[in-house]
Amino acid sequence: MRAIEISAPNEWRLVDLPDPKPAPGEVVVGVAWCGICGTDQHILAGGFRADYPLIPGHEFTGSVVEVGPDVEGWIPGDRVAVDPNIVCGRCPYCRRGEVHLCQALTAVGVNRPGGFAERCCVPATQLHRLPPGVRFGQGALSEPLACVVHGLDRAALRAGERAVVIGTGPIGLLMVQLLRQAGAAWIGVSEPIGTRRVQALELGADAAWDPRVEDSAAAVRRATKIGADVVVECVGRPEAVTTALACARRGGRGVLFGVAEREAEVPLRPYDVFLNELTLIGSYINPFTQARALDLLAGRRINTDAIISDRFPLAEFGEALATAASGKGYKVLVGG
Repeated sequence: MRAIEISAPNEWRLVDLPDPKPAPGEVVVGVAWCGICGTDQHILAGGFRADYPLIPGHEFTGSVVEVGPDVEGWIPGDRVAVDPNIVCGRCPYCRRGEVHLCQALTAVGVNRPGGFAERCCVPATQLHRLPPGVRFGQGALSEPLACVVHGLDRAALRAGERAVVIGTGPIGLLMVQLLRQAGAAWIGVSEPIGTRRVQALELGADAAWDPRVEDSAAAVRRATKIGADVVVECVGRPEAVTTALACARRGGRGVLFGVAEREAEVPLRPYDVFLNELTLIGSYINPFTQARALDLLAGRRINTDAIISDRFPLAEFGEALATAASGKGYKVLVGG
């Protein structure tokens, strides 16, 4: 099979490898589409925990092509989406139901071969059946959408509250759609790229501004008088986190969703957090939320056509990476 292999930070190539063979409890998935995520870009740059050499890719769908021993409930031809996050089920966090905080967490496309390949071997426990009517490309959004569902759970938005999204790449645009459906009375968006501001407005945002031109906190207070109840940071940069905290009202909640560099730091005045009773919330991956994401896709609650902007064959992975990094599009898929 052909696959993308990262041999070291910033070094990758298209390689020919033997087809994977499933061990007991595993299945081989013929990959249809795999999405490029910001995490993939961090892995390629060496800024995220990963085991090299590595076939990256963790947002993918496809069909079962081979079933290993001791696997029940799956047969060749089944259409599936993959939950890449593999937990131990035994550590204190798993036993508390906080599986995403598992002390032995590993992930497909991070610690074992992933979906930027023609075939990928995964534990059968990680499969979700793709609902009828959900296309493979749409299903590739189920993993990032599942993460957004968890982020919205963490934000605990109440109907009628006002929200701000910092950054409207694919994650930010998914967040805008879910915030609207969850009952946000007003949604503002801070985004420097004009086409993304327009897309956010079309998907349900009420206001959008360029933070390079207009101060975000001032824009939010002009619209809401006191600031936003919930601010979701979807960029992963220190300046975006600072902006998010400035947009929150007294008593407001800030959700740090974007993946920052490991060594990034943000200046914080504890007195401001104390005086304004701010709540800072982290949101990490997708605990028990991918089935809900697939239900949202099956129910046509998400405009996927607005999120998936580009598709490339595996042989054009370099061009796909460049497109994703340029910010001109949204979700870039590879495969098919």
